[in-house]
Amino acid sequence: MKILVLNGSPRPNGNTKQMVAAFAEGAVSVGNEVTTIDVCRKNIKGCMACEYCHGKGQGTCIQQDDMQEIYTLLREADMLVIASPIYYHGISGQLKCVIDRFYSVAYPNKPPRLKRIAMILSSGDADMYDGAMFSFKGDFLDYLGLENLGVYTAYGNENGSKRKLDELKKFGESLK
Repeated sequence: MKILVLNGSPRPNGNTKQMVAAFAEGAVSVGNEVTTIDVCRKNIKGCMACEYCHGKGQGTCIQQDDMQEIYTLLREADMLVIASPIYYHGISGQLKCVIDRFYSVAYPNKPPRLKRIAMILSSGDADMYDGAMFSFKGDFLDYLGLENLGVYTAYGNENGSKRKLDELKKFGESLK
């Protein structure tokens, strides 16, 4: 299975990155192909709502930036993992720009191979996930009709803990 992980953390060695690495290690160990994109290291602009993609562009975005790489990977992916620290009750702004740009590739039909999704979230408090969960449910479960493989969270002292990293590694290992 081809798994695309979109990591929305700007910290190259932060809690979210550790969680993504544990998940990827488990998933690769059972034969999956995992590609992780650190979206904060990419030049990706926000959607301009110009509708070029639904007219003259026939599903392609008029903006030529690093999102083109993600579009290619998204079309080839069987599973998507959204990973982010929680900023102001939601995912990072950089990751939100990427998700908004799905508009051109996911409407009127989602990428043909994409069937499953999971989310990995890191925060300082246990009650900070409402905004991210709203997006996850509305954008991915309801709108795109993807199969929910779970939301994995760590907050406070759970971040970086062996127990949480083992949980994510086991989740990766369960994907066959």
